[in-house]
Amino acid sequence: MINPSRLIPVTVMLTLFSVVIGIQSCTEKPKEQEIPVSEFNLETAKAEIIEANKNFMAVVAAGDAEGLANLYTTDAKLMSGGAPSAVGRANIQAAIAEMFQAGITGVDLRLENVYGTEDLIAEEGQLTLFAGDQAVGEEKYIVLWKKEDGKWKLFRDIFNSNLPAE
Repeated sequence: MINPSRLIPVTVMLTLFSVVIGIQSCTEKPKEQEIPVSEFNLETAKAEIIEANKNFMAVVAAGDAEGLANLYTTDAKLMSGGAPSAVGRANIQAAIAEMFQAGITGVDLRLENVYGTEDLIAEEGQLTLFAGDQAVGEEKYIVLWKKEDGKWKLFRDIFNSNLPAE
């Protein structure tokens, strides 16, 4: 038979043990969450923009308005001098087709600087527009690039002439 006087110290000990375990579990520090490290590198992004510009120039030389429009994000805006803004790929394609119909056959892009983060890159540069072999425009530009489907695409594109207004 169990002596009741011996049960009290065992009960007290079990209660005390439970309290100690409970307090310790409350004071344990939660595991630190790992903060994702951004792998963005502006020089790498710049190299990708340079390649995208080479492709852009090749598509212009091919006179491919649809192909050129597809280099823009779905929510892009093209802002060229002397014309209203074109918003969205379909409108950008139409605006580009008008430029081709006006005689533009080539563009030479010269990147000067890039700035930005993994979310948005700003590019500034100079460009020359061609009709055949003849330069018909010397302009400056700014392009905001945004990643879409894992590729840098033109999100905002604005350019205008270096010539004084007439």
